Amino acid sequence: MKKGFVFLLFLLSSVSASEIRPFESDGCSSFPDGTLWQNELWLACCTAHDYAYWQGGTFEQRLQADQELEACVSAVGEPEIARLMLAGVRVGGTPYLPTMFRWGYGWPYPRGYKALSDEERQQIEALEG
Repeated sequence: MKKGFVFLLFLLSSVSASEIRPFESDGCSSFPDGTLWQNELWLACCTAHDYAYWQGGTFEQRLQADQELEACVSAVGEPEIARLMLAGVRVGGTPYLPTMFRWGYGWPYPRGYKALSDEERQQIEALEG
């Protein structure tokens, strides 16, 4: 009975793992979206970063997304904030914690690091409109 239950859970998780939820962004998650004077200064950077995190993919793709976030925030004139944000996403964005902002958060947990299949890319493209 126990083996059958575990197999059923595995089967259900593998079926649901093939569907991505529509993209949602919470801005800069637990971090401010900008300064006191420009309260959305780097929000676009965070939204682009969220889009990459929503899709997920390989470890190298995550590292690239994090570096692009750092470069974007630096480009709006906040290199110190950019370095702080980079440290935060490197620690907090791991795909191995069931957070709403983890790497690959559009897919059911757990996904880990995994290259997107052609079918998964098609799902993403279909949601893009």
